[in-house]
Amino acid sequence: MTGSGVLWESASGGYRMRSGEVHVWRAGLDWASDFIDKWYRILSPDERKHADAFHFPADRVRHIVGRAVTRLLIGRCLGVAPAAVIFAYGERGKPRLTADLGYAALNFNISHSGDHILVALAYRRELGIDIERIRMDIDTVLIAKRWFSANEYSILAGLPARLRHEAFFQCWTRKEAYIKARGDGLSIVLTDFDVAFLPGEEPRLLETRNDPSDVLRWTVRNLDVGATHKAALVVEGSDVRLRCWEWPGELPPPPAADAV
Repeated sequence: MTGSGVLWESASGGYRMRSGEVHVWRAGLDWASDFIDKWYRILSPDERKHADAFHFPADRVRHIVGRAVTRLLIGRCLGVAPAAVIFAYGERGKPRLTADLGYAALNFNISHSGDHILVALAYRRELGIDIERIRMDIDTVLIAKRWFSANEYSILAGLPARLRHEAFFQCWTRKEAYIKARGDGLSIVLTDFDVAFLPGEEPRLLETRNDPSDVLRWTVRNLDVGATHKAALVVEGSDVRLRCWEWPGELPPPPAADAV
């Protein structure tokens, strides 16, 4: 199921990503130590060093789970060992697979907030994903005045106070996912484009002053991740066949050939 009524599926019957599909995986942090130890061992030396540098255990676990789940999914899609996956980084820091492996056609993106980790995957489509915990201790209108477009700020400020925090994070995640999909990082000014974010409004790019053609190039999807978080996916193209999955700890084998 797609759109705001997204259904998070179980992969118990086997997992395979078909050409033309866009997949989002959701993982938590509550895993037994043997899982964490096993996932730690498939990380690269740099990733392990990064994990070991965290002061708080939750941050260490978040890093290990996010990187390991990404490696396991990419390894399954490409038929390679997770530990053999090599990441490269664009000029603005967007991670991707190294072209020398011949796997550059598979794109992915990662986001995490609180106890949620999201990993998005697609063949031959750029994409970006973002998740944020809804914080009630911030002045959303003040932040929007600085970082949102004039139109977005006006819309948010005009909402009843009880609706502003949810709408703010709806807007923020869609803007962040768009920037991540483009891979331009801070080279795009947040005020240079508008997204739809009112409650019940279809998620979409409204205007992209940095590149007017982007309104037609990208599809925006809302991801239902519960009442305490907001999440969004931005994918290149208009025919988006989205499937969302709950991370089971161990990936089941691919379905039988006659079931594909």
